[in-house]
Amino acid sequence: MPTTAQRLTEVKPVSFEDTSIAFSTQSDFKLRKTFWLFALMNKGWLVNLGTFFIKFAFKLHLPIKNLIKKTIFEQFCGGETIRDCENTIQQLHSAHIGTILDYSVEGEDSETCFDETALEILRTIERAHESTDIPFSVFKVTGLGSTEILEAVQNGDPLTHEQQAAFERIRQRVDSLCRRAYERNVKIFIDAEESWIQDTIDALAYAMMDRYNHERCVVYNTYQFYRWETLDKLTKETERARQKGYFLGAKLVRGAYLEKERIRAHEEEYQDPIHATKEDTDRDFNAAVDFCLDNRDTISICLGTHNEYSCHYCIEHMKQKGIAANDPHIWFAQLLGMSDNISYNLANAGYNVAKYVPYGPVEAVMPYLFRRAEENKSIAGQSSREFSLVKKELARRRGC
Repeated sequence: MPTTAQRLTEVKPVSFEDTSIAFSTQSDFKLRKTFWLFALMNKGWLVNLGTFFIKFAFKLHLPIKNLIKKTIFEQFCGGETIRDCENTIQQLHSAHIGTILDYSVEGEDSETCFDETALEILRTIERAHESTDIPFSVFKVTGLGSTEILEAVQNGDPLTHEQQAAFERIRQRVDSLCRRAYERNVKIFIDAEESWIQDTIDALAYAMMDRYNHERCVVYNTYQFYRWETLDKLTKETERARQKGYFLGAKLVRGAYLEKERIRAHEEEYQDPIHATKEDTDRDFNAAVDFCLDNRDTISICLGTHNEYSCHYCIEHMKQKGIAANDPHIWFAQLLGMSDNISYNLANAGYNVAKYVPYGPVEAVMPYLFRRAEENKSIAGQSSREFSLVKKELARRRGC
């Protein structure tokens, strides 16, 4: 078995500027298609207009599904079904990148839909069990039950008999997914959501960890570090896990609901749960990385981030602490169609990397796609990082 010193000398240097690795699996045609897509998405006014038009067209049942499917859907989604995702799964595997099948249907709100979503996530767990290509499954609790009930539970509101029964069904669906993941030896993420339901989600997540994480880390909760209390929560939950004898699974993210959180805090006149500055968020995120690396006896982590500095920060501190690149307690994850310069270069250097691969009927995943378009708008008049990297690789291939 190699010594720590040998492992460290074997670690390849990582450059997120290396576009030859980042886009190694993309043909010239595919890369040019990506170029034009990001070129359009970097025009803020066009994103706004296109979003309005697509919503309007779907409402009127206009025939635009194929156009969407061949453009933005193809860029950010694996397909409409698990079977449709197989080519993406294999392509990622060829670059030593795992797949996280993410059933991204949103906005459904009936017991029938909640049951159907639970069944679909069970299918992702079964597919993950079949091979090492899919190291994680994932779900949102709001895909399994009513947001209204989750909020009522968090607020301590008295529940009617029907509401109590509905919440018990949510609990049973969550347990059925985590139990199946445990039985199939598949790790599973419980995604983070808005602050007004997150405490309820946390309670469910920790109950599942206490039930299924005593032998190994199966269930992972998600920690949003744009919230100012998250770092303290992580440290306290780590100590509680240690005392109760289970492993803590922690997916570290910055957060996805900033504007919604700030508006609600202002309108309802309670303390804003979000850090005052991005610098505060970055500080807490990187402090959490240090904390988790120092507590690997209890914590397994996944850095769900597109932030290049934080990824570099983690791998540099892994080197300093003598942690192997492929340590099974440490993963990195990015979204399909974004930050390939991070995913592919980390994987090429031997780190554990997975891509979120959203899938589902085109109409049902449009809310997800609209958010991707928003995230990729140009910032302060500059081309986005994604667009710049694609341009750089096209120029390299032309010999410019």
